[in-house]
Amino acid sequence: MTKLSVNHTLDKLTAAAKARILVLDGAMGTMIQQYKLEESDYRGEAFAEWHCDLKGNNDLLAITQPKIIYDIHCGYLEAGADILETNTFNATTIAMADYDMEAQSRDINLAAAKLARQAADEFTAKTPDKPRFVAGVLGPTNRTASISPDVNDPGKRNVTFDELVEAYAESTEALIEGGADLIMLETIFDTLNAKAAAYAVDLVFEKLGFKLPVMVSGTITDASGRTLSGQTSEAFYYSMRHVAPFSFGLNCALGPDLLRQYVEEVSVVSECLVSAHPNAGLPNEFGEYDLEGPEMAAHIKEWAESGLVNIVGGCCGSTPDHIRDISNAVASIAPRKVPSFEPKMRLSGLEPFVH
Repeated sequence: MTKLSVNHTLDKLTAAAKARILVLDGAMGTMIQQYKLEESDYRGEAFAEWHCDLKGNNDLLAITQPKIIYDIHCGYLEAGADILETNTFNATTIAMADYDMEAQSRDINLAAAKLARQAADEFTAKTPDKPRFVAGVLGPTNRTASISPDVNDPGKRNVTFDELVEAYAESTEALIEGGADLIMLETIFDTLNAKAAAYAVDLVFEKLGFKLPVMVSGTITDASGRTLSGQTSEAFYYSMRHVAPFSFGLNCALGPDLLRQYVEEVSVVSECLVSAHPNAGLPNEFGEYDLEGPEMAAHIKEWAESGLVNIVGGCCGSTPDHIRDISNAVASIAPRKVPSFEPKMRLSGLEPFVH
């Protein structure tokens, strides 16, 4: 990848975002579950003799079951997605430690990015007037730099900032090598983790000599309207605005009905594009998601008509059917206009402070 090709892709992405509301894909895990894979499927030939269980390591499927991941990507593209997310939500060395696969992290990120790139390029070739893009996903990891894992020891941490930076940097390099057009910091519940990810991404950009657009998507964990580390959505934005993100938004945890007020909070203050990809409702007693595509699309259409969003999609429980309905619902609606703001001091703790 060269600066010229990066700039060309950015120009196409920027033009597309000005012309219409862009559509993200939906849930990868939801689709993988439909294949009812067993331990042997996760292992494949490459890891047939691995010393611990691998079932549930969905990111590994980019290596052991690449056709499944490719087919899921194609399903979302056929449904109208403009942006594919790589199957790398848990692919950092930190998250891969659950399977003793830290050393495989780079290969997983690389393979996943190549699969998404292949699918995106094939669909772009079919309809050049609708280019498709690949967002290399950096998930939150399964550790938090801000919160103690021990209620009896508030100062205890199970990960350091530097460890997060190292892990995120390795993943970022592999995602870019595999062909990612953007980097997405996704499902952020701890702002310090997000800062570590953003710093790692900047280090990689400096090393490579070019920058990709960065998407930041946080998670409001419950009806408190805060991230797990305690910030309101506005405060979270002020904590991350120094990244100068291509888009800033929210995903996961809540369905579109409960997430709307927080999307509006982000939309009012964001100096960049706003994204939102909610869950298909809240999980029922069986851990399944009941919100069907038409109802989910109706909520998101109202967001679009209210001028709140530039990029929409689905998170947990969403399928190509959901994305198709969402894509159709917003197709004729103009994207949110990015506002301009007078210079002010914008700070944040748990709450925002603007003066």
